[in-house]
Amino acid sequence: MKMSNRLKNLLLGGILLFSNALFAEEAPLIMNVSGRQTTSQDGQWKTIVDPFENGYYDYRLRPYDGGYAQDKTYSDKHVLQEYDFETDKTLFVPGDWNTQRPQLYYYEGTVWYRKHFTYNLAEGKRLFLHFGAVNYEAIVWLNGKRIGEHIGGFTPFNYEITHLLREGENSLVVKVDNKRKPEGVPTVNSDWWNFGGITRPVTLVEVNEAFIRDYYLQLKKNDTCTMEGWIQIGGSKKAETVRVKIPELKIDKEFVTDTNGYVRFEMKAKPELWSPENPKLYDVAFCLGDECVKDQIGFRTIQTLGKKILLNGKEIFCRGVSIHEETAYYSGRAYSRDHAETLLGWAKEMGCNFVRLAHYPHNEEMVKAAERMGLLVWSEIPVYWTIHWGNEATYANAENQLEDMICRDKNRCNIVIWSIANETPRSEARLAFLSRLAAKARSMDSVRLIGAAMEKEEIRPGLLTVNDELGEVLDIISFNEYVGWYDGTWEKCDRVNWTFDIDKPVFISEFGGGALYGLHGERDELFTEEYQEELYIRHINMLKRIDGLAGATPWILKDFRSPRRHLPEIQDDFNRKGLISDKGQRKKAFYIMQKWYREIQEAYK
Repeated sequence: MKMSNRLKNLLLGGILLFSNALFAEEAPLIMNVSGRQTTSQDGQWKTIVDPFENGYYDYRLRPYDGGYAQDKTYSDKHVLQEYDFETDKTLFVPGDWNTQRPQLYYYEGTVWYRKHFTYNLAEGKRLFLHFGAVNYEAIVWLNGKRIGEHIGGFTPFNYEITHLLREGENSLVVKVDNKRKPEGVPTVNSDWWNFGGITRPVTLVEVNEAFIRDYYLQLKKNDTCTMEGWIQIGGSKKAETVRVKIPELKIDKEFVTDTNGYVRFEMKAKPELWSPENPKLYDVAFCLGDECVKDQIGFRTIQTLGKKILLNGKEIFCRGVSIHEETAYYSGRAYSRDHAETLLGWAKEMGCNFVRLAHYPHNEEMVKAAERMGLLVWSEIPVYWTIHWGNEATYANAENQLEDMICRDKNRCNIVIWSIANETPRSEARLAFLSRLAAKARSMDSVRLIGAAMEKEEIRPGLLTVNDELGEVLDIISFNEYVGWYDGTWEKCDRVNWTFDIDKPVFISEFGGGALYGLHGERDELFTEEYQEELYIRHINMLKRIDGLAGATPWILKDFRSPRRHLPEIQDDFNRKGLISDKGQRKKAFYIMQKWYREIQEAYK
């Protein structure tokens, strides 16, 4: 179903973004790679920086597979050859090239990656090559044969390579291109660093001929006593017996798939519910024959009731913060468990029970760490600012990313909001585009909320609202507002109020202002810690006057790289709205948020 939808969308959209033929070899995603038999391909890869794409296009600008993808060593000095991976430089995978090599700090273009590996595959086994993410376009060759292309910098993809393996050494080559494109998702204009590279792990996944490819298990909507789920087998065209085991709940049940390898099921159970105060996870195994895929899964309900968000039937205030996928201290692309636990540990220290993972799907380690640590999650796709709303291929790209995000993380109980956009300008075309995305999300997942970061407007002096038709489509009134920074100074917070016509929970997805850590001055002096501190004090007092306020994620946990930020000796390519500096230093406003969140926590006990 997933592949046919993609091909259908590509046929509708033409080839403005990519050729549908290149997806012929891309296999349906294998879920929960870390719960399987795997071999990591992380480490040092040989690279070639190729700004003119000489290794891909001939001199008539025609693409061909006879270039760098063939990975020929320059050994015969009587034959002309103008590249050699073996004697070129290396980059670490996973990682971005911008922070690994100073010459590539601002680079946007093509870098070729090459890895040699050997693998002894037993008879009757299959092997898949899995990428956590590559930004933004990846074309992959194995042993000189082109096996596929993937568009989108934050979602996983994989290829079956069982019949392409050689005895002995194999050559894996990836052309990575992070050039921004007007019709892309995201488009050319954004406020974060365009980190290029193979930014998440690369893994070889070994499975049986018939194997459990995907599965789902959560509580039935608004029902704490019934689990519902499904299992999808790969490689089988006959009925198979599969098992679901949850030892702690004394569950060991068998189900029989149909001839497409699919079975849907329900099970009566009364699990201990996951919550920020009690992030309970159960060991779960999905088995086919002698192969079991292991996971840790939590169970909870999420819903809205008027202006309230209810977790497990109880009103909750989402004490949150927004986070970019950047490492804690050197501000490169984050990808590891350690990176995640550091960033999320800072959020917990501030008193958070919620994080907004902006503005794209973060790596799996981030989502899983948040789940273990008791942090609810808002997960988002990069439909950001000036998307080409009328371009069907752009829509197909956005829907593919939404689909991959939901497919990958559907079993993570801490994700409670799928976000479909951020700060997009109102128009009929945009409303149609986003309404389709919302409908797609609901068709895939009926038990979570749908949100988007909308924008405010001032309907008369001192009275603010959100007047966006998209609000009718969403489950919450979620929006960004920068009263006191982009809209007046902090004193404006004292004299404005908010009104909303829709009876839904109000969620402030961004607010705040910039400050350079260690820069001190008068409280009305921009970019000082004192200004940011006063802004947060006044802003919180304003937020307390909002009827139906159910959550907030100030912008942002830590300073992050942005090529839009040019003020010397203050910004220096960093957005300074962080409550923590890029070096991990707490600004004065951090403690203002911490104090407010502690007050809210006490009030909701």
